[in-house]
Formats: sequence, C-alpha cells, structure tokens
Amino acid sequence: MQNPASFYKEQLEINQAASKQIFKKLSLYSILRLTIFVLVVTGIYFTYQNWQIAAGIALVGIACFLFLLTRYTDLKSKRNLHKRLIAINEEELKIAKGDFYERADGEAFQNPKHFFSLDIDLFGKGSFFQFMNRTALKEGAQKLSENLLSNDITNIKERQEAINELADLPKWRQNYVAVAQGVEIEHSATSIITWLKEYKPFLGKTQYILTIVYAMASVVLLGLGITEIISISIAGYWLLLGLGITGRYLKHINNLSQHTERAKDTFRQYALLLKAIETTEFTSKLLKEKQKLIQSEDVKASEIFSKFSKVLDALDNRNNLISAVFGNGFLLIDIRNSFNVEKWISKYGHKVDDWFEVVTFFDAFNSFGNYAFNHQDFTYPIITEDPVTILAEGLGHPLLNAEKRVDSDLELKEEQFFIVTGANMAGKSTFLRTIALHIVMANVGLPICAKQSKYKPIKLITSMRTTDSLTDDSSYFFSELTRLKFVVDTIENDKNYFVILDEILKGTNSTDKAIGSRKFVEKLVKQNATGIIATHDLSLTEIEKELVAVKNYYFDAEIINDELFFDYKLKQGVCQNMNASFLLKKMEII
Repeated sequence: MQNPASFYKEQLEINQAASKQIFKKLSLYSILRLTIFVLVVTGIYFTYQNWQIAAGIALVGIACFLFLLTRYTDLKSKRNLHKRLIAINEEELKIAKGDFYERADGEAFQNPKHFFSLDIDLFGKGSFFQFMNRTALKEGAQKLSENLLSNDITNIKERQEAINELADLPKWRQNYVAVAQGVEIEHSATSIITWLKEYKPFLGKTQYILTIVYAMASVVLLGLGITEIISISIAGYWLLLGLGITGRYLKHINNLSQHTERAKDTFRQYALLLKAIETTEFTSKLLKEKQKLIQSEDVKASEIFSKFSKVLDALDNRNNLISAVFGNGFLLIDIRNSFNVEKWISKYGHKVDDWFEVVTFFDAFNSFGNYAFNHQDFTYPIITEDPVTILAEGLGHPLLNAEKRVDSDLELKEEQFFIVTGANMAGKSTFLRTIALHIVMANVGLPICAKQSKYKPIKLITSMRTTDSLTDDSSYFFSELTRLKFVVDTIENDKNYFVILDEILKGTNSTDKAIGSRKFVEKLVKQNATGIIATHDLSLTEIEKELVAVKNYYFDAEIINDELFFDYKLKQGVCQNMNASFLLKKMEII
C-alpha cells in the first residue's frame, strides 16, 4: 500500500496540473466563442440583403456557438472536480499535521443517555469523529455516527475485509467524495424517501393519451393555419383550450413540481455515485452484498436515477414562461411530464430507500477506509472465542502523536475486573479511553492503535462524565446514581458488556464514596462483569485480596530534582505516590 503522505502530495500535484491545463482550454474556448459571435454578426451585416445567406450564417454560427458552449461547460465541470480533489488532498496533509480542530465535530450525535457516547471523546472538539470523518453527505455522516455508536459485535471480520479493501482504493474513494461534493443538496434524502413512499398519483393513462392526441391535433391545426387553409385565429382558441385543460390539474402539478424541485439535485448526485459503485469490481463479501442491492434491475440503478433526473428537469422547464404558455397550450406538456414523474414513482419509488442506503453506506465506509489507509502501522484485531477480552501489545490512544505517545501492553481476561490507581495526570483517564476506543474501533472493523491485538468481541458501557441537569431538576449525585443503575441493569440483562468507570460517586463524602464504590464493584463482579475502574481511593484496591476476578494496576509518578515525572506505563500493583500536595506547592497555591 502506498505511503499516505506521498500519495496525497502526488495527487495534489496531478490535480493542480490538470486544473491549470483545463483553465488554458477554457480561455481558448472563450476566445473562440467571442470570435464566432463577431464573425456571425459581421457576416449577417454584410449579407442581410440576401436573407437566405444571412440565415445560413446565423444557423451555422449558433450551432458552432452551442457546440463550444457545451464543450466549455463540460471542461468547467471537470476543472471543478479537479479543484475539489485539490482541496481533499490539501485537507489530508493538514490533518496529518494535527490541524483538524475546525472540521465538523459531530457534536449533534452526542447522547448522554447512550452506552458510551458522552464519555470517550467520540464526538465534539478534538474527537475521534472530527479526526476521521470524511463523509460528503449529511446522511453519510449520520450513517458513520450510527456505526460508531452501534455496539454491534456481529460480522466484524466482514467489516474488516470491506474496510481493508476500501483502504486499497484511495483514488476511488477520493473521486467518490469529490463527486458527492459537486452537488449542493438542500433537502435530506430521508424527506425525499418519505415523500416518494407517501405519494398518491393524480393522473392515469387516459390523461397521457389525451396529451398525445392533443399534441398531434395541435400540429395539424398549426399547419393548416400557417398554410392559410383555415384561419390562424383558430390556433389561438386551441391554445386557450389547452391552457384550460392544464389549469384543471394546476394545483396538483404545482404541488408535484414543488417536491420534484427539491429532489432533482439529489437524484442527479446519487446517479453519479451509484455509477461509481456499479462500475467497480469489489471482492469483499460486505461490499459485494451492497453492490448487489443496486444491480437487481435489468437496468442499472444509476441509469434509472439518471433518467428520472432528466424527467424532473423536463417538469422544471415549466418555470420558463414561453414553455409554460405554448408548451401547455399546444402540447399539454405539464400533464405529460407529471405523468412521466408519477409513472417512475409508481415503478421505483419503493426501491429508492435501498439505493439511497447503499450510497450512504459507501459514503460512511469511505471514512473507515481512509482511516485505515492513513494508519497502515495500526493492526486489525484477531477475533477470537478464547476467554480473553483484550490481549494487546503496544496499545495506545489513536489521537495522540505517535512520536510522543506511550503505549502499554494489556491482558484482560473474560470476567476480570481491573482497579487502576495513580497520581493526578499520570494517564489513568487516557488509558480508559484508549481501551474504550479499542473496543469501539474493533467492533466497527477498524484497525486499532496497537502492534497486535487478540480480541473477543464485547459491547461497551461507561460511566465517566456524568453531569447534573437543570432541565431535569437533578443534582450531580442523582445523575451519577441514575447512570450507575443503568450500568447495573444493563449487565443484569446482558453479561456481554465491558464496563469502564472513572472515579465514581464523586458527589458524596470520601468515607461514603469508599464504601459505595466498594459495594458497587463487588456487585459488578458478582454479575460476572468484565471491566475496569480508575480511582484515587486506595482502599478500593483491597478487594483484590478477597475476589479472584479483581486485579490491581497503576500509573506511577515520581518527583525527581523537584520536578514531577510521569512514565505513563501501566504497571501491576497499587500506586504509592500521589501528587496533589506537591502540585499545590509547585504552583504556589499553598
């Protein structure tokens, strides 16, 4: 697999060169269009007395002008794609340097009542989501958050294979994102799907046949009028009749047009993304299954979407005054276009949800593939059924700088409970979040920040950042008790949870806290829970002598030459060095 930094620099240079080359062509086409315009005007000026020649010059000039305009538009679209790819690669190089704090942080996905959402820096400023999210669609970002929050411990190997395959397709992933960014979507895919499912047609085949017959009659009447076989005024009355027929359905047509106006950009965008998925040969089981969902029709989903996009564009032309008057007056064009829209909805409306889901799935999993590509030194956990929850070598926090990060080895067996003590700032809380992210990332199918890891899939539940709630009229202590009850009740119903607790019962006095914490840990151990708790209360470590499932670990701190020193290494035993008094003196607080 190519080095990420080298790949991004190379792609940046390639797309910058392509953008400059296309810009030169755009300038040339602009000059040619202006030249043709001047030549046509000049030609007509000198030949206007011979109208046949002047008309011929005008027709040739218009044809050439439209051809150049089409080429100019296509080139401009290609250049915009290259510019988006330039921005994508520039962003990757910035993020690699640690500059990602201005990106979307996913704070809206944070839920204090979730099993772990609030506690492990999954969302918010400086979060894992902010660091790894590369989605281009709102629905893709939603799907990404759902995967991170799912606690799904099934089919992990399939997700690993899918992510690993996408990691090997960096150009494809970037192109997918660049195409998705090319159309600005104002209305969500969810609202469009809901509308399609609930839509009730107001036109039938009879009305459609009427439009065909009426259009043919219009051609005959106009022909007779132009040849003066009948009075041309009859065509005028015929136009009014057509407008009257259209007016009968105007309310329904306006309502349909209002919704299709919202949907057309979405369908244009999704058609391009579906085509990107359809034309790629995937090998992993999960990606092939998703691909099959859009290949069930005789016609490809991208073509179906593309045709519908054109149908929507045709209906949108009713906003043109000339088209609205003459198109409806002589062709009943709004009724015909509305019928075509309804025909598509009746045939495919119930399948759009699946097709949209595939597009958002790839948008979300592209972020996972991109993360795996950027972290080729990380490892995919070996999924096991052995009674060891995590057996990791060189386990570290994925958001910490690799050059400064201190990794630790960890062996935590099934139904074991670790009590971790340590001085302030020694690394306890960071270590808890490291384990939590290992579980979340492993369950999603991502490679984790370790040299190697053996992992028995387990769901995660935490109590680390309880807050009081003014809106719920609950104190901090009551909120914490509510959270702890949620943990106990969850474990009671399902033993397959990894519990992470950080300094529980902070809202009460030290004696009460020590007794309560001890009783709570004993309760969890009795429930055969697997997990870890960090605490400053050394009396809690005495449980190890009474319960075989409990093991003590600690993070150390030393005072050397009147300076505080941390090694951030996990060690077995109980911490003996605390630093609160030292820090108070050092900072001249006391």
